[in-house]
Amino acid sequence: MISRRPGIVQLASFLLLFGVPLAASFALDRAASRPSKTIKFFDAASQAAEFIGYSRSVTLTSAQQKVREKALHAMAAPCCKDFPLATCCCPCNLAKSTWGLANYLIARKGATAEQVKDVVGGWLAFVNPNGFSGDACSSAGGCVRRFSHNGCGGMDERNLLAAR
Repeated sequence: MISRRPGIVQLASFLLLFGVPLAASFALDRAASRPSKTIKFFDAASQAAEFIGYSRSVTLTSAQQKVREKALHAMAAPCCKDFPLATCCCPCNLAKSTWGLANYLIARKGATAEQVKDVVGGWLAFVNPNGFSGDACSSAGGCVRRFSHNGCGGMDERNLLAAR
């Protein structure tokens, strides 16, 4: 015959009924707060349009602006390495897409500067897996070349064919 201790059985039951779901809830909450795990890149042109929209529509508070500046000043502009990504040398489609993505991550996902750098770096790697030379703006035709061909994707956000 097995002897039971009522206190242990009640504690085990309590933990199974409440502890496990509570722990799972905290784990899911933490996972949801990681922006790099929640954004999937799948189409350069449509997502560039979406992110450019965020650059116009998502307004950052001064504290959020500091997070963006910290993240993007630490990265060289992919099309013009003489400038930080925070300012670039001009508002090309590539720059505007990264600015909007950063705005979205900070304002809507509560991302830190490091998380913004990671996700924006992922976006740049997605749109041009071969990497950027950093001289598109100073080379012939660089501003109109596609992202995937080491270009800025043009200056006209109404024409994002060059974003492919």
